[in-house]
This record gives sequence, structure tokens and C-alpha cells, in this order.
Amino acid sequence: MANAKNVYGKPLQLCCGNGGYTREGFCYVPLSDMGNHSVCAIVDRKFLEFSVMQGNDLMTPRNELGFPGLKPGDRWCLCASRWLEAYKAGVAPKVNLNATNIRALEIIPLPILEMFTSEPA
Repeated sequence: MANAKNVYGKPLQLCCGNGGYTREGFCYVPLSDMGNHSVCAIVDRKFLEFSVMQGNDLMTPRNELGFPGLKPGDRWCLCASRWLEAYKAGVAPKVNLNATNIRALEIIPLPILEMFTSEPA
């Protein structure tokens, strides 16, 4: 996945320590990733609570999976469809577009993602 590209067609940057479908910290989207974990999000309390209501508790540690649980401010590779659901619900978290995989654009238009960028303009 070393040749993965971000939403701008440039080399994909690291998102987080151990997140993403591959748990390498990059928002790679291998063929086996049916969830398209392509969005590098900086999660906040509103999003985390929304995710719990959608049936995906990202806050509770899962020691058996090596998952420490997320807290506000953590970066994580989210499913593009979940991020879009959060956007429609008014609780989308900020994103790091340099670390967001180009495959996110299959589900989310770039102008919408750009409204939530964490990078300075």
C-alpha cells in the first residue's frame, strides 16, 4: 500500500498510531476492506456519542483486540459511509485530508470534506 494516494492524489500520510483497517496507522483501503476505512478523522465527543448510537462504540477499550478506545482529539481511520452519516446528522468530525485516502471520494464529495479540514488554509 506504499503507493496509496490521498484525496489530492499525493502520497498518503500517516493518520494515527494503530488505526485503520490494517492497523498500520494509514487509511489504506485494501480489497478486503468492505467498509472503506478511508477518512482520517479527528474524533470529538459529539461524533463518538453519535457512533455509539449507531451501534459502533469506539470509546470502550477492547483489550482482546488491542484497541484502547478513542477519546476526543484522537485520530482514527473511519468508514467513509459512517463519516457521511455523521455529516448528515450534523456531527461530522474534522478530517486530515493529507491522510484521507482517495477512495473516500467514492462516497463523499471533496468539497464537503474540505469544509471539515483540520489543516490550516
